[in-house]
Amino acid sequence: MTASPLWTPEALEAATGGSLLGNPKPITGASIDTRTLQPGDLFFAIRGEARDGHDFVRDALARGAGAAVVAADRAEEFSGAGGVLAVSGAGEDPILEAMRALGAASRRRTDAGIVAVTGSVGKTGTKEALLHVLSAQGRTHASIASYNNHWGVPLTLARMPADSDYGVFEIGMNHAREIVPLTAMVRPDIALITTVEPVHIEHFASLSAIADAKGEIFSGLSVGGTAIINRDNPNFSRLLAHAHASQAGRVVTFGEHEEADVRALRIVMRPDLSVVDASVMGIPVTYQLGTPGRHTAMNSLGVMAVVHALGADLARAALSLAALKPPVGRGERTALKLKDGEAFLVDESYNANPASVRAALATLSGIETGSRGRRIAVLGDMLELGAAAEEHHRSLASAVEEAGIDLVFTAGPMMRHLFEALPVSRRGVSAGASSDLVDPLLGALRAGDAVMVKGSNSIRMGRIVEALKARYAGAVDRAESAQAAIRQ
Repeated sequence: MTASPLWTPEALEAATGGSLLGNPKPITGASIDTRTLQPGDLFFAIRGEARDGHDFVRDALARGAGAAVVAADRAEEFSGAGGVLAVSGAGEDPILEAMRALGAASRRRTDAGIVAVTGSVGKTGTKEALLHVLSAQGRTHASIASYNNHWGVPLTLARMPADSDYGVFEIGMNHAREIVPLTAMVRPDIALITTVEPVHIEHFASLSAIADAKGEIFSGLSVGGTAIINRDNPNFSRLLAHAHASQAGRVVTFGEHEEADVRALRIVMRPDLSVVDASVMGIPVTYQLGTPGRHTAMNSLGVMAVVHALGADLARAALSLAALKPPVGRGERTALKLKDGEAFLVDESYNANPASVRAALATLSGIETGSRGRRIAVLGDMLELGAAAEEHHRSLASAVEEAGIDLVFTAGPMMRHLFEALPVSRRGVSAGASSDLVDPLLGALRAGDAVMVKGSNSIRMGRIVEALKARYAGAVDRAESAQAAIRQ
């Protein structure tokens, strides 16, 4: 929400071509979901896969929505309920068209430095890191959660205050050509690709095709904008070609490669943090990351590349990174209070693919355990891997071995292939569903253990995390105590 109206009635009508009817209230936000709607939000009655948003208009207005965007031919249905913005359109969903139009108008009216982030792995964490460091230097607007699709991007744009100093937008895709219209809407001044990995590969012929799809983000760059690419990725040359084919004025690279413009000279891994010595466009910078893991350290180089490209303060950004906490489901750390001591939970349950699982296992390997503690990985199926899905799961056995994981629990038919590839000594329990692992895991957990939970969203590994937290009530964030000890 903003103190002053986000959109005036005149601006709403001009941007969407609609007509305001009834008694609208000042618009201070935007929403497509009555469950999270805030008073003053402009509610878009979008037609979803299962429900029509018009079914929720009266509820939205009763909850305090400033107005609801509805189809012109249905506006009379809401007479007397509150303000409505009646819109028409030739497309399948005039409400979605209106939201896109409002998003485009929002982009036109701002002078903010606009950043777009995509990548197979790490885009949400990188977006959150940019929001964190830039918010200390100016008014920063960013996508919430993973609002990165054909609904999320225009909604995030529509929510952006005109006087923002910075805007950070996450852009995702499952298929080729999905990024093109989204980056055209955002028109970023800076576009960053974190990395390219075999994610959603069932929809692509090859990893190169995924790289081409990610490279689409550069097509929307503003004239003279900056393209930022991971120099260490095997698809670097392919991504570079996309950058050169765009309106980019320059290309900036990051990684450990000796030719990287933003280069990690040394990364020190500790159980609860990382320390990075880097060269940022020739400027030496040393900073601490409150979120551990080599993959997080690598993504932080991309963050520093963006900060430099924006002309923001590198030193302040470096200081800010020390206080960065991982988003829920993406590395959040929690101490679990058992009767005879403490265990440690790493929540990586938001999503999973081969690269992110390997990174999570590597991070788990660096976590200190108690005297009798074990490193336990609880893994759910990785989806959208196509014909090679079985092999992708089975091949994780080598990563388990390298990370020194003591015990592995698996959920789903695909992870069964990993379970069977492990030596008997490393096998915990293999179940068909995540809910079937709760009791065996709770029964096996003991003081000193470090447990990491990870899997694709639809496998619902978050149930296991919730069960662990519910059983061991009073759990506290171990990262907070670790950071306090460091500050002392």
